[in-house]
Amino acid sequence: MSDSKASYQQILKSTSIFGSVQFLTILFSVIRTKLIAVFIGAEGMGIITMLNSILNLITSVTSLGVETSAIKSVSENYKDHDVRSVSKIAEIIKQIMFFTGILGAVVTIIFSKWISFFSFGDGSQTFSLIFLSVILIFKQLTSSQLVVLQGLRKLNLLAKANLYGNLFGLLFSIPLYYYLKIDAIVPTIILSSFGALIFSFYYASKVKLPKTNISKQELLSEGKAILSLGIMLTISSLLTFLSAYLTQIYISNAGSTEQVGLYSAGFTLLNSYVGLIFTVMSTDYYPRLAAINNDNYKIRISVLQQSYISILIITPIIVLFLTFIPIIIKVLYTSKFLGVIPMVCFGIIGMLFKAASFSMGYILISKGDSKIFTKTAIVFNTLSILLNITGYYFYGLEGLGISFLIYSIIHFFAMKIITKKRYNFYFDRKLYMTFSTSFLLCSMSFFFRYIELEIVRFVLMGSLCVLSIAYFLYEINREINLKEIVISTFRNNKN
Repeated sequence: MSDSKASYQQILKSTSIFGSVQFLTILFSVIRTKLIAVFIGAEGMGIITMLNSILNLITSVTSLGVETSAIKSVSENYKDHDVRSVSKIAEIIKQIMFFTGILGAVVTIIFSKWISFFSFGDGSQTFSLIFLSVILIFKQLTSSQLVVLQGLRKLNLLAKANLYGNLFGLLFSIPLYYYLKIDAIVPTIILSSFGALIFSFYYASKVKLPKTNISKQELLSEGKAILSLGIMLTISSLLTFLSAYLTQIYISNAGSTEQVGLYSAGFTLLNSYVGLIFTVMSTDYYPRLAAINNDNYKIRISVLQQSYISILIITPIIVLFLTFIPIIIKVLYTSKFLGVIPMVCFGIIGMLFKAASFSMGYILISKGDSKIFTKTAIVFNTLSILLNITGYYFYGLEGLGISFLIYSIIHFFAMKIITKKRYNFYFDRKLYMTFSTSFLLCSMSFFFRYIELEIVRFVLMGSLCVLSIAYFLYEINREINLKEIVISTFRNNKN
């Protein structure tokens, strides 16, 4: 088997594994949300949402970005498929993440009363936050196990840990909410987090890492490198959060809170559902890229392969989304949210450009190029705010979709210039042809939406759905021979 064919198979394998896990995770979340709504009502759901948001925000700040930078360190130290080569760095990561967990818990306890007044208008949730502070420790201990599995690319173990951790949380939350109602909120969150911790340790223990003693000098030396990149990543994520927050404030003042709700719903569709494919693919892609970060030639080959697969996968998703967007919104929300369709339709075209720039963006992280990463984060987030304000000012919600599309195009070309100049990365003819074909299919689907005669619109857009799926299968088959894989899988299952 050629190296290229093996690489494409690995990308598709990891994408299918984590795509399935993410699908089930979303399904578990939907079921949990429905049960919570039935057992404790809107008030209870509001409390849970606020508490989880608070904990996630504190975690994102106090974790110092170690979760992402640690994966890079593990991948770099993983030599010749020998897990013993990462025993020292794994121990350092666990110590650092335990410390960040303690930091998060202390911050939560100290500011619990202030957070409760700021978030809920009174001190009613002060003790809830104090009890939930242990979650910050559980989360970091869980992550310290999972980042090692991801860095080692033990994808099956990582997927199982995530899947069973989420399933545990769902199964044990049901009886608690049924019997304790609103009083079950705090114990359920703690129990779910503890369950995830148990499964992370269980599956991480299947990778036998020899125990090793770490000196203070080694901890400080390696820890400094991990924290340096991690802090830059934290700054970037906070800038993204600030950009979204300022956009919401502007929409609220220039429009209404209802418009903010529609904006949030629209970008949840783009980032949490369509954009989920990028999260799934990065699980294997990032550690794979980090492991070869010193070889620009290998990086270029890996990024080209990832970009190629990303573009092919996102194309039928975009076409299907454009075709069935009214139905999708009614299923996920209600008919009151149909006003967000124009915004989503413009924005989803931008996801095609994001499919390519996403792959290039990871070069900066895998290289640990923190200075340029921080500079680009500041520039891009400032640009995002300006485009959003301009778009909403002139065209309302639809303008936000247009601004996202323009931002995605600018980001794509900017990343091409940056990666070419700093790492000699450039696209080949094959990728340009693939991107052009995908852009044509997505653009045709976008414009066919404006055909007034319903039967003609349905036939044309339906045909494009079939064509985009056929194009995806044809291109993938050229690289990995799908028929051969299906036959081989069938034979293995039969035996």
